[in-house]
Amino acid sequence: MDEETVRKHAQALCDALVAGDMDRVIEHLSKELRQNLGEVLVLLPLPATEAAVESVDRGGSSIMIVLRVVGETDEVQIQTRWKQRDDRPTIVEASHLSQTALAAPAEAEGEDAAGETGVTS
Repeated sequence: MDEETVRKHAQALCDALVAGDMDRVIEHLSKELRQNLGEVLVLLPLPATEAAVESVDRGGSSIMIVLRVVGETDEVQIQTRWKQRDDRPTIVEASHLSQTALAAPAEAEGEDAAGETGVTS
């Protein structure tokens, strides 16, 4: 599993998020994460208006990719861990790195809240 292939799968995931194609999003998740789909989806600001690959780092037998996903009211950074499953790169873990509220008039703007939520298969 090389970094460029995983980056392409991560970008396809980002494209699916922005398109609102949840079936394509779910295809990138491991069987275990699919069984806990609600816990994974709660990490994402849906509907997503933007999504991008922020960084790619190899970590032993897995590749860690940080995704930036922007919704209507907030922006999050999600750390995903990818492993080779069924002959393709698959997300086996996802967790919040940060969450920022966007244009929230009742709250302090630009304030980061570190997320502690994570899902592992």
